[in-house]
Amino acid sequence: MEKQKNAVGRRKEAVTRVFMTKGEGNIKVNDLDYKAYFPQVYLQNQVEMPLKAIEATDKFDVVINATGGGKKGQAEAAKLGISRVLIEINAEWRPVLKAAGLLRRDPRGVERKKFGKKKARRSYQFSKR
Repeated sequence: MEKQKNAVGRRKEAVTRVFMTKGEGNIKVNDLDYKAYFPQVYLQNQVEMPLKAIEATDKFDVVINATGGGKKGQAEAAKLGISRVLIEINAEWRPVLKAAGLLRRDPRGVERKKFGKKKARRSYQFSKR
């Protein structure tokens, strides 16, 4: 792999574009180190998960452009994007990533608000008297 490979990951309202090249294992999100961009350890683990699954944490440099949604959605979108790029690089990694559940786009989103309610399901407080 000489040139850069890329893929898109999505989750809720978040969209990430992932660019990957051979390197030392640097991961940057919006021009920041991923540990600075995602200060919570569980979000850092989400981003690292696909690389750990194929045991290639120090073989690739990853650049991620994240937009929309919140930090959690962006981290999970990055996880899907990295997994998709890895399959583009080497199709033999597909069974490992699929078994780890890293290739499925999480379809859950925000439920819309209904009329007569405070939120999607939360009603106004009922007063008998």
